[in-house]
Amino acid sequence: MQHVQEARPTSAEPEAPTDLATMPAIGSPYRLGAALLESLAQEMSALAEQASALLRTPPESLSPDADIVAQIVRRSVPRWHFAMLNDTERNEALVTALERGIPAGATVLDIGSGSGLLAMTAARAGASRVFTCEMNPLLAEVARNVVDAHGLSDVITVIGKPSTALDAGRDFGGPVDVLVSEIVDCGLIGEGLLPSVRHAREHLLAPDGIMLPSAARLYGKLVNSEAVLKLNQVTTVGGFDVSLMNTLATRSHFPVRLDTWPHRFLSEAAPVLEFDLARDALEPGERTLEFLATADGEAQALVVWFELDMGNGLVLSNPPDNPRSHWMPGWVPLEKPVLTKAGETASLRLRWSDFTLRVSL
Repeated sequence: MQHVQEARPTSAEPEAPTDLATMPAIGSPYRLGAALLESLAQEMSALAEQASALLRTPPESLSPDADIVAQIVRRSVPRWHFAMLNDTERNEALVTALERGIPAGATVLDIGSGSGLLAMTAARAGASRVFTCEMNPLLAEVARNVVDAHGLSDVITVIGKPSTALDAGRDFGGPVDVLVSEIVDCGLIGEGLLPSVRHAREHLLAPDGIMLPSAARLYGKLVNSEAVLKLNQVTTVGGFDVSLMNTLATRSHFPVRLDTWPHRFLSEAAPVLEFDLARDALEPGERTLEFLATADGEAQALVVWFELDMGNGLVLSNPPDNPRSHWMPGWVPLEKPVLTKAGETASLRLRWSDFTLRVSL
């Protein structure tokens, strides 16, 4: 259990929240930084109020229907978990990959328990021990209950920690034989695939261990879509220039259900990134991308999608023309629009961190 230091009593009155309108005009970065801190303070205050309400609620009255439970669940558990668990294509591919790829008697680590589905699949595939970690305490508890309801608690251990906080000797009794790491978002890396696999490969997986997936690739096309552009950009409304709102626009990748919006592709598909998850450094970096334009136009973004190599010829992917996938394609906004001319090559600069994709000229 973590120890929390108690707040020291004070006789001073708490300071009033910062009034941005009265602050000296000493530069927008300062004012923006103050606003970010104020926003964070408000969020922390709301969390403290929820925690206080929960402490005042008798445990016997807590149920999924209780208002305080609903508030915390809504804040803590993303709704995409339900879409993911109803993604038949994804589930069938992963179940098949684990059934084919896990040797009998192996020890397995599954990063990101969720409902416990992949951990239970690994146990059914013949693993002797399965460890699955989940950093969200609510999901970890649900996974424990699901595993217990299926009579698999003697094989599966749910650990309520992020994988980067695990120690092979302490938590598993030694390195595991198989690593399952299906922690990807629309742009492949947004859920921390790179740092999680870097750590697990060095500290948790046996030297000759099996990785599922073993490789990951990202592809992209240049695209024009005024409709999608307006999901992340504004100019004038009612005769007023409100473009300063664009200070808060998303500059890295985000998911878009592209087939629901008018759009036009302006280039052929091209490789964007490729990772050998067993051997590559998996560090942040940058590279030049080149796209063969198929039409004249103004490209506003790069639309990306991934492929996961699950072994034995199985590939899991979310291309824009596959609306069955719960993973939407990723929209990576360009810092400035790029004019394309059919038959010519457009060059862009891709930068990726552990979690984000950004593209510039």
